[in-house]
Amino acid sequence: MARPSKPVSVLKAEKKSHRTKAELSKRQAQEAKTLSGIGLRERPEVKQVKAAHKEFIRVRKLLKNIEKDDSLYEPVINRYAMLQAECLEFEQKKESFQKDLDELTEAREQLIKSEQISINEYFRMKIQMQGKILELDKAVQNKRKMLLDIEKENLMTIASALRNIPKKADDNDDPILSLLKGSG
Repeated sequence: MARPSKPVSVLKAEKKSHRTKAELSKRQAQEAKTLSGIGLRERPEVKQVKAAHKEFIRVRKLLKNIEKDDSLYEPVINRYAMLQAECLEFEQKKESFQKDLDELTEAREQLIKSEQISINEYFRMKIQMQGKILELDKAVQNKRKMLLDIEKENLMTIASALRNIPKKADDNDDPILSLLKGSG
């Protein structure tokens, strides 16, 4: 699969494009048509969650650097920020359960010797904690899959916007071709 064309801003920064000024100008106008011109806005529910807010700000800054800080991507970026925060929350819960499981394992001998719990109760508790850890791990993996899907889709959306921009000028805009057609 061929790489998508570079945006005009990159071509101008590199200063080594084979395209004419007219082609670059037309391409820049077509790139502008793929955006709404309205900047990304953070949704209130994202703003309320500290981790989501921080992620939204980070992603918006990156998108602004590549001139894709556009309202068209607003729902996806807000959703992405919330999923990142949820993923972090699940990971923290998982760590907490793991810490509790480690503490239970360390205290096993004392609990059984002092007859505070039976060996059966100990293993029942241990199995329940391990089950919760596995449930949380599964939830984290699902969130990560959703994040990856959003990342791919967002990248593909941006890439498809760039792919929709013709790489060359139309035949009618080429003065040499129109001259040849007129004399043939």
